[in-house]
Amino acid sequence: MSGNKDATSTLQSYVDSASSTVQSAIGAITGNPGDKAHADNKQAKADAEHDLSHATAKAGPFTTTASGGIAQDDSNRSAGSWNQTVGSGKEFVGGLVGSENMKQEGIRQNKEGQGQEAEGQVKDLGKGVQDRVGGAVGSAVAGLTGNDAQKQDAQQQHDDGKARQRGVEADLQKQAPQ
Repeated sequence: MSGNKDATSTLQSYVDSASSTVQSAIGAITGNPGDKAHADNKQAKADAEHDLSHATAKAGPFTTTASGGIAQDDSNRSAGSWNQTVGSGKEFVGGLVGSENMKQEGIRQNKEGQGQEAEGQVKDLGKGVQDRVGGAVGSAVAGLTGNDAQKQDAQQQHDDGKARQRGVEADLQKQAPQ
């Protein structure tokens, strides 16, 4: 889907949703069932666009999006996750065998891993935003100059930035208390 002018975007889904709300209100005021049906169809399309725009597949440290973007997690995210797992294991074993030192070492390593993972997430979010903005600007400039190769490269940069951001969002949703 990369480079496709019809690629789904979050912004477009918001515009379509707002437009359908206005159309629905007009249909309610005029009593025209055709306006209401058209508004309902437009809202369903907006909901589908929004869902597709946020579709993310995450496999280990890699994330891909429906737009074709691919991103690898910052190394601090993987290392931090590993430190949390090992720390939790040490804490559990220390508690099981009665070793306060091992238990405290596990707690320390777990907290260190949490900080390390958070640092990687912040880096990935920043890089994702930077790539999305840079790609959007680059694509607009390339469109003005008619440079299709440059436009395609800029679109890929945008899509990769989106994948990087969506990867962090997916991880944060898994970590959120349910």
